[in-house]
Amino acid sequence: MTIPRSLGALLLASLVFSANAAEAPLPALGAQLAGLTVSGVSSGGYMAVQFEVAYSSLVTGAGVLAGGPYECAEGSLWRALRNCTAPGVGSAAPDAAQTLSHIEWQAQAGRIDPPAGLRDDRVWVLSGTEDHTVEHPVVDALLAFYRQQLPESAIRSVTLPQAGHAMISIADPKPNACSTSEPPYINRCGDFDAAGQLLAHLIGPLAPRSTALHGEVIVFDQRPYTGAPPFELSLADRGYAYVPAQCHAGGCKVHVAFHGCRQSESQVGMRFVKGAGYNEWADTNRLIVLYPQTIPRSGWTWGSWRWVYNPKGCWDWWGYTDDGYATRDGGQIRAVRAMLDRLAQPPAAPPSR
Repeated sequence: MTIPRSLGALLLASLVFSANAAEAPLPALGAQLAGLTVSGVSSGGYMAVQFEVAYSSLVTGAGVLAGGPYECAEGSLWRALRNCTAPGVGSAAPDAAQTLSHIEWQAQAGRIDPPAGLRDDRVWVLSGTEDHTVEHPVVDALLAFYRQQLPESAIRSVTLPQAGHAMISIADPKPNACSTSEPPYINRCGDFDAAGQLLAHLIGPLAPRSTALHGEVIVFDQRPYTGAPPFELSLADRGYAYVPAQCHAGGCKVHVAFHGCRQSESQVGMRFVKGAGYNEWADTNRLIVLYPQTIPRSGWTWGSWRWVYNPKGCWDWWGYTDDGYATRDGGQIRAVRAMLDRLAQPPAAPPSR
């Protein structure tokens, strides 16, 4: 069958449009990177710790839900599934001295910022009593490390009764029950507001959260920041950010929120981006929230010579992308850093009349 030229042109235009329609550039917003904070849940919690350590001279605070120590897995999926999630006899999470040794070694090699940059940070760490995915001893190991580096006033540790493995939010309209550990991994535990609590501890006193958002969730093309096709790093083509209305003129701070495994936009839609609870606080506190996105990948894929095994769409905290996954050389960490640099560029001047 011969396709008429006009129809063929229309089909081609349709394909090009569908491939690019939702992939606008990340805007330059003149954001203030001084005072950068990060947070995440599960693999996103591990990623928040990795980003904090890799860029300790830049990051001033980290919120970690159900995450563990820096480079806990030591590049091994086997260790990740044992020592760093549900440790037992012969598979303990690393102690504070081991974690510091890893950090000092990476810093001496020039792959991360000097660990002295951590000493002015603030951290907020949560573990649920019903979380059997990343169990309490792993979170305790992270806290033990922080307590060797930071004054107790800089650390807020929360053990939440009955909470499962999830983001704890009051913003999602259809959350799971508090003790649940299943997609979309957004739970309601009474009036406990994880995003609000961690942001208040990391940033300082906040204006009340918005009850009617005035900013917007924007979708942007992640491809300019990945240095390779995004799927090579198990990253999505597109990411998201929440931009308060007043932040288009510049000067707003930035918070990076890392979703967990099985929680990316490709897996749960916009549930984390819109329901994790950050946007309502960002809206009234001149805070841009960056939501970078992963995708699931299971081994080989079309157009790639690399084996990447990440079937649940986790952030890389065991080395599935590259050996430098926990350092500034890591592909995912480099990509997020490049997104931040773009947000910090001066906003475009309004057109003259």
